[in-house]
Amino acid sequence: MARLDLRMAAASRLHVPLSICWRALVLAAVLAGLCACSPRLLLVRGMADGLAAQGQSPEDDLVLAREASAFYLKLSESLLQEVPDHLPLSQALASGFTQYAYAFVAFEAERIESRDSRAAQALRERAARLYARANRHALAALEQSQPGFRHALESANPKDWPQLRAEQVGLAYWGAASWGGLISLSKDKPDTVADLPLAMRLAQLAYARQPGYGQGALAGLMASFESARPGGSSAQALGYFDQAIALGGAAAASPLVAKAEGVALPAGDRAAFEALLQQALQVAAAHPDLQNAVMRERAQWLLSSADDLF
Repeated sequence: MARLDLRMAAASRLHVPLSICWRALVLAAVLAGLCACSPRLLLVRGMADGLAAQGQSPEDDLVLAREASAFYLKLSESLLQEVPDHLPLSQALASGFTQYAYAFVAFEAERIESRDSRAAQALRERAARLYARANRHALAALEQSQPGFRHALESANPKDWPQLRAEQVGLAYWGAASWGGLISLSKDKPDTVADLPLAMRLAQLAYARQPGYGQGALAGLMASFESARPGGSSAQALGYFDQAIALGGAAAASPLVAKAEGVALPAGDRAAFEALLQQALQVAAAHPDLQNAVMRERAQWLLSSADDLF
């Protein structure tokens, strides 16, 4: 990165008139210390904006997405070190690491478990590290934008809990989702499992601010947490699942797959399980994007595994 900066700087000097260079030097002297206005930081912020937007671009080729993800995530992390207050880039990283862990690592562990349990365990451990990485990015960004956020989140008094701004909802969602993923893979680590109430609280704060976030993704996360928490209400979880499906607007397969796994499977209702997954396949085919492509593969795998699951 340093060499790239030097080459770009050298190239710019070759094409800028001396008078402009002189004015730039004077201006730099006057504005010394105001690093947020430096050309280099402006360039970095521009790249960060581009990468954050790229993280939201549509893509339905899972192989291409997997091959590109590692480079995208590492480059984004390098840029975030330069602009740690860039919330969209932080959110893109939290989202990227969470989805990579879920779609390409944890899911693969499930698929190979029956034939290679040792390799599956190694994949689960890697997925846990990726979830933790996503969670660190989300919580660091929330702390950066709202100092004392983590301390307030841990308070036993609901009056002290932080209030999210609109631009923080996505960070809170991915922070909670990655936290939940980490906890689900850390059953042998009591300290990590003990964070479940905090992960749920973070999701609740996001839900209170914007319940329809992510075409039902947040409502689906609330359903999963309600199902997972000790003493959780199955009726309330079902309500969240149904809300997630309604918010998906027949364009998101994820809530359908989540309800199949979170409601029909525990209830032993194979007919409902298969019907929800078939519906998810239809939605994924009608609305191709990366998330639906991931859900299509999961739905197909779950259907093929139905005899073992029931």
